[in-house]
Amino acid sequence: MSDTPPLQLKSQKFRETREKEWRALARQVDRAEKGQVGSFTTEELLELPVLYRATVSSLSMAQSISLDRNLITYLQALCGRAYVYMYGAHARPWQVVKGFFLRSLPQSFRTLGIEMWLSFACFFLGALGGWLMCAFDPSWYNALLGQSAQGRDTSATTEDLRKTLGGDGDTPLAVFSAFLMSNNTRVTLLAFAVGVIGGVPTAFLMIYNGMMLGAMMWLFTTKGLGIDFAAWLSIHGTTEIMAIIIGGGAGFHLARRLMFPGHLTRKAALASAGRTAGTVMLGAMLMLIIAGLIEGIGRQTITDTVLRYAFGGTMLVGWLVYYLGLGRDRKGADDGQKA
Repeated sequence: MSDTPPLQLKSQKFRETREKEWRALARQVDRAEKGQVGSFTTEELLELPVLYRATVSSLSMAQSISLDRNLITYLQALCGRAYVYMYGAHARPWQVVKGFFLRSLPQSFRTLGIEMWLSFACFFLGALGGWLMCAFDPSWYNALLGQSAQGRDTSATTEDLRKTLGGDGDTPLAVFSAFLMSNNTRVTLLAFAVGVIGGVPTAFLMIYNGMMLGAMMWLFTTKGLGIDFAAWLSIHGTTEIMAIIIGGGAGFHLARRLMFPGHLTRKAALASAGRTAGTVMLGAMLMLIIAGLIEGIGRQTITDTVLRYAFGGTMLVGWLVYYLGLGRDRKGADDGQKA
């Protein structure tokens, strides 16, 4: 029989099952005490409260079952040190808002780099597939869009379709634009929400939404209006489509962390991923609101094709500069891309 006391065995087993979380918290606190809080990635900042609560839970359990006194003392000290950075001085509201938009949001976007590319790929391949399906068999157009086409079907004349791209607020375009806004908002939220069930539904939503866009692009192109349709779409579409892709990326991030939690439990990993994904989703929702405002105003005021492309291109460049450029340190290091 072993000569090791039962209490020591219990303490050792307790440490083995939970020590990873303590060490991870200790590393973050050590860096914070050295004044390196600014170098924390968004993922690390969001992980800090998860690790803190796990360590506090360990301390409570250790005290309740009277484990090794040295272990209890260590956990008490660690929790005390972490508390200072968890609940110490709080920033003013305007500083929180400023920090969110200038640092947290773009960093969170870059943290989801792989997932964003996957979301973009699904949407792009869906658009390409929708185009090709309709090109080989036009009946696919009605199957993909159904009643949502609002009269923009294969039986419409070139002149009828051209009218839908004008700036007249009384045309059916207003109704169709409202449908697009409602549909895209629903798709963005749903693509994010269903990420918790493995990512496959998120991929389906991104592909299907892309197929609808590809089908419409095919229709207008066959009528000689492809350039005009793309110009009309670019006014608000560069913002709106990017928001949809962000929603898909957020959903894929939830799925990835759920399947590959790393050193955390799946529950803790999902909670951490939810905070990161929730941050970019807030950005996506704001983008959809902006897209709605742009569409409502730009559709009637910007009617020249070249100006439409210029406006849409400017918006796209602006969003890319914001998400890919802001929130970096002075040396240009991307401290927001580490997963």
